[in-house]
Amino acid sequence: MSDYIEYNDKIAFHPEYYIKEIVENSGLTQEVFAKRLDTTPKNLSLLIRGEQSLSIDIAMKLSRMIGTSANYWLNLQNAYNALIAECKSEEELVRERKTFEYFDYKYFRDNYGLPDLPRKKNEQIKRVRQFLNVATLSVFAKRDMAVSFRNSTKEISEGNIIKANVMVQIATNKALKTEAPKFNKKKFEDAVKYALTLTKNHEEFYPLIRNAFLEAGVIFIILPNMSGSKTNGATKKIGDNIMRMVNDRRLNADSFWFTLFHEIGHIVNGDYGISFEKESGGQEEAADKFAEDSLIPLERYQDFLAEKKFDLQSIKTFANQIERDSGIILGRLQKDGIISFDDWRMKSLRHKYRVKTAL
Repeated sequence: MSDYIEYNDKIAFHPEYYIKEIVENSGLTQEVFAKRLDTTPKNLSLLIRGEQSLSIDIAMKLSRMIGTSANYWLNLQNAYNALIAECKSEEELVRERKTFEYFDYKYFRDNYGLPDLPRKKNEQIKRVRQFLNVATLSVFAKRDMAVSFRNSTKEISEGNIIKANVMVQIATNKALKTEAPKFNKKKFEDAVKYALTLTKNHEEFYPLIRNAFLEAGVIFIILPNMSGSKTNGATKKIGDNIMRMVNDRRLNADSFWFTLFHEIGHIVNGDYGISFEKESGGQEEAADKFAEDSLIPLERYQDFLAEKKFDLQSIKTFANQIERDSGIILGRLQKDGIISFDDWRMKSLRHKYRVKTAL
């Protein structure tokens, strides 16, 4: 450690600069001086080398030994620490600016009411930092910041990690403000069954599901997607509750319901974390299987496939028989390669959601 620090036309000396001078001028060895100061030679050596901060105890002993006030020594240490902190804060701001390059301030302005601050990047950083309730935005670059990344971490870019962590942070902050009973797995399973009855209720499904999940201790939150996040959803334990987040990245009914039940599968299996697109592995396969079989019972689907009738009316009829939105059936057939994704004849089966999120 240096004897002093210079920053922004300021200079502050570490107390060791003066203590070293006092020891040298005393004509005593460090060992003898340490004994007179009623400390160990090791402690004094560490202090003189600047490897240890001045303690209140040593400040008091110095004041009694050489007639200065304890505050004199403590003020030296505080001034030195403060200037170091100021320097580190500026260094941290540089790191924040780098992290902020992945942010789109308009996302926060348009969705969460942050003020319009054109070209005022430092002020934008400050506002976003306060909104997200963190000491520095650079924490979002850490993989373990919010919740674990389940799979395919080698394929996730720094920007993906940052944006995914930010979305989970927003959802977590919302969840922390939400009162909910302790998580009850049986009630949640009943709420999941209830959710399956709402796939055709395009206008009112969200508040109905949200309330049913909430009674089971699961806080369900839909967020506007942050472009480039490649995040499908996330689950996280928060105290006695479980936070369940999805975004509106996939607005088509089939994609939304599959993503929702994929994440429900993770909760049922006690597997918490962030889901990304194109993930693989046992946990993801189990969640996919849960979503597929929940949305379209396997035996009923196999019977439908056996008939080999995949025209518009046949799909609608089958959807009505199992009480599901027809877009869910279409999505499964497209995923299985039975119907092309660009088959314009099926356009009427696809429904896009418009989810409004509260500030």
